[in-house]
Amino acid sequence: MDLINPVGPSSSSGNYVVVPVEDDTPASISLDHKQFCWGCGLHVLVPDYASSFKCGWCGAITKEQSSKSDDNKWVRWRWSRDRFFVSIVVLFMAFFICAGIWAVYPVIFSVSYLYGVIHLTIAAILSLCTLSSFCIAAFQPAGSSPIVIWGSYPAVEKGALENYTFCHYCSKPKPPRAHHCRSCRMCVLDMDHHCPFIGNCVGAANHRSFVFFLIFTLLSTLYVAIMALFSVFSIWPPLNRRTLNRITELGEGNWTFQSLEDKFLDFLGSVLLLPIRGLVLVYLFMCSVSVGSGLTALLWQQLYYVYTGKTYLSRLSSGDNEDVTEKDCQNIMRFFGLPLGVTMYLPSFMKAQKSHDK
Repeated sequence: MDLINPVGPSSSSGNYVVVPVEDDTPASISLDHKQFCWGCGLHVLVPDYASSFKCGWCGAITKEQSSKSDDNKWVRWRWSRDRFFVSIVVLFMAFFICAGIWAVYPVIFSVSYLYGVIHLTIAAILSLCTLSSFCIAAFQPAGSSPIVIWGSYPAVEKGALENYTFCHYCSKPKPPRAHHCRSCRMCVLDMDHHCPFIGNCVGAANHRSFVFFLIFTLLSTLYVAIMALFSVFSIWPPLNRRTLNRITELGEGNWTFQSLEDKFLDFLGSVLLLPIRGLVLVYLFMCSVSVGSGLTALLWQQLYYVYTGKTYLSRLSSGDNEDVTEKDCQNIMRFFGLPLGVTMYLPSFMKAQKSHDK
C-alpha cells in the first residue's frame, strides 16, 4: 500500500514508521499491528488488513509470506530436462554444420572453385557466430542480484532499498524487475524467461547474447535452406521423356486428374533415384524452413519487448497496470550497445516518439 508523509526513526513516533490508513478503509480498523521491516529492522505500524507494506525509511516492500524452499526432486528433474534439451540443440547444430558441408559443398565446388571457397567462408563465419553466441548465452551467468546492506537501521540509509522485496527462496533482498528462477535457484536481474534450450535463464547479463544467438541461427537456417535447395535441384535425376510431355501438356492448359496423378507418380519415382546426398539435402531444407519459422516468431517477440523496454516476465506481471513505458528505437540501440546518435539516420516515423502503454 502507498505511504504518505513517511517518518524516520528520529521523529515523534520513536522507532516506528507509521503507515496511514487509506481513505476508503473502515474507521473501526485499528493501527496497532506491529511488524518488522526486513530491510532496515525498524518497527512498522500497519493496519490489520494489510497483506503488504512499504517502509517509509528504506523503501523496502514486505509481503506476509512464509519462507519457501525448492524441492530437490523437482530441481533434479529441471536440471535433467535442461541438459537433455541442450544436448539436442548441440547435436542439431553439429548435424547442420557437418551434413551441410558434406552434402552441399561438393556440388558448390563442382560449379566453381572460387564459388565454393566464398560459400565455405560464409558457412564458417555463420557457424562460428552461432556457436559462440550459444556458448555465451548458455554459460554466462544471467545476472545475479547485487549485494546490498540490509537488516540493520544504522547501516541502511534512507531509500537505499527502494521497491526491494524479500525473496523467500534465497532469503535475500530482491531488487525491482528481478525474479527468482526455481531452475537456476537464484534471483535473476531483468529476467526474461528460463530457456531449457540453453540450460540457463535469459537475464540482464546474457539477454543480448541470446538475441544474437537467435539472429545468427535464423541467418544460418536461411542460408542452409537456400544452398540445399540449389544443390538438390543440381543433382535431381532427370525426368523421362513421358514426364516432360505431361509437363508440356499441363503448361498448355490440358489439366486432368489422370495427368496430375501420373506426374506425381513420376516425381516420386525420381525421388527414389536420388542419392543419399540428395535425401540429406531435402531433409536439411525441410528442417531449415520449420526451425527458421519458429525462430522468426521468437526473435520478433524478443525485439518487440526490447523495443517497449520490457521483458517477458515483466509484461506478464504488469498486465495493464504498468507505469508509462516509452516505446522507442533508442531502447533497441541501448540494448545492442549502439550509439544513440545512430537514430538520427533512421526514417522519421521510426525515431518519432511512440505511444505508451498504461
